[in-house]
Amino acid sequence: MKKELSFTMSIIPIFTLVITASSSIFFWKAGMHIPLMIGVIVASFIAIISGWSWREVEKMMINGVSRALPAVFILLIIGIIVGSWIASGVIPTMIYFGLTIIEPSQFVPLVALITGIVSITLGSSFTSIATVGLAFMAIGEGLGFAPGLVAGAVVSGAYFGDKLSPFSDTTNIAPAMAETDLFSHIKHMLWDTIPAFVFSIVLYGFLGNSSLAPHTADTSEVDLIIKGLESTFVMNPLLLLTPVFTILLIVKRVPAIPALAIVGFLGAILAVLVQGVPVSSIVQVMTSGFSVDSGVAIVDSLLNRGGLMSMLPTIGLLIIATCLGGILEETGSFEVLTRKMMQNVRSTGALISSTIFSTFVVAFASGAQFLAIILPARTFVKTYKKMGIDTKNLSRCVEAAGTVGINLVPWSVTTVFAADILSVSPGEFIPLAFFVFLVPLINIIFGFTGWTITKKKYNDTNETTTKGELSL
Repeated sequence: MKKELSFTMSIIPIFTLVITASSSIFFWKAGMHIPLMIGVIVASFIAIISGWSWREVEKMMINGVSRALPAVFILLIIGIIVGSWIASGVIPTMIYFGLTIIEPSQFVPLVALITGIVSITLGSSFTSIATVGLAFMAIGEGLGFAPGLVAGAVVSGAYFGDKLSPFSDTTNIAPAMAETDLFSHIKHMLWDTIPAFVFSIVLYGFLGNSSLAPHTADTSEVDLIIKGLESTFVMNPLLLLTPVFTILLIVKRVPAIPALAIVGFLGAILAVLVQGVPVSSIVQVMTSGFSVDSGVAIVDSLLNRGGLMSMLPTIGLLIIATCLGGILEETGSFEVLTRKMMQNVRSTGALISSTIFSTFVVAFASGAQFLAIILPARTFVKTYKKMGIDTKNLSRCVEAAGTVGINLVPWSVTTVFAADILSVSPGEFIPLAFFVFLVPLINIIFGFTGWTITKKKYNDTNETTTKGELSL
């Protein structure tokens, strides 16, 4: 007979995961796969001793993983894009013109701004990080900036765009789960997103200029990268139309997977036509990644990457994380934890803080964006209605912590992806991803001050009266 899990039983898998994950990342240097597997084993054991059969536990895991399948296909295609865009010269051309055009004193804030514009247009933080983000890392290294600072600016820009874009899956899921509409949700998010991003840009401008002085006189490394690129690739500004075409496909509402597949294979065609890469070689690049020996070590380290196979570790992480999330959701562990946190909720500030904190609990436990958004939104929606608070405040909170704040979790799928693509450890870029810190913090401040918190009276006939709306 199944029994409801106690608070202690519910917290054990999460506590186990946090301890093993922290040890693995900061001491063992062994990544997140084994800690997540340990979390799955512990969660399965607790489910079985609480009355569920092994077949039922297997079904929980299958249901969890099934939600991740669209993301799995997107990750595979992103691997193909990175490989084919390097082989075709698209990313090398971005790096080349970036090094010759961008003013070093404006570089770091421009990284955040341009990545944000690309991300809001594409609706994908992952694609933005893997394309323009990768190019910015190479440019930043050539200009002498700390990798963690550039990566922090890339991540901040990528999730600024992901949070606001109507094309983003998370931006669509959050209002759907919170029972509000998409454009009310996006409009309401401007209150936390714009101030956080503007403040981040200011900080990047200050830090960029502060770290620039030691490098301004030495352009030898930039010259070395430029010569290495010129000797390896045909540099043609028309190649920059490829990312423009990608943006056009998304604006025309072509679904994400077909659009990304098209630009991935377009890169392959350009590699053959522009760079003269044999068809057999480009197929190998799309599979295993780009590899070249240019004679310039820094160029090789920047560009030898990509390919479908390079995404398998991240996909494995995503599958195990959603497997764990499926067990914790269907055994009621998350519900027990969030209910515990809701016991003393009596004020708007406490409700907003509990929502943010609950979302972080799911993020730390699963490392998966979708679960961190869906579970708290479904759990808290009745409480928001009961307290007469518009549920678009709920959707804003779960996006703040679930879409953006999850990047504070070193073992989350989003953080591991960025670390792998940008070749920077989470410990280096998380402290410098200012936007990721500011958005949840601003929401907590709003909760306790009441500023921008919209009220709404809900009744049984679904007719509503709104008050306290602040126009933008």
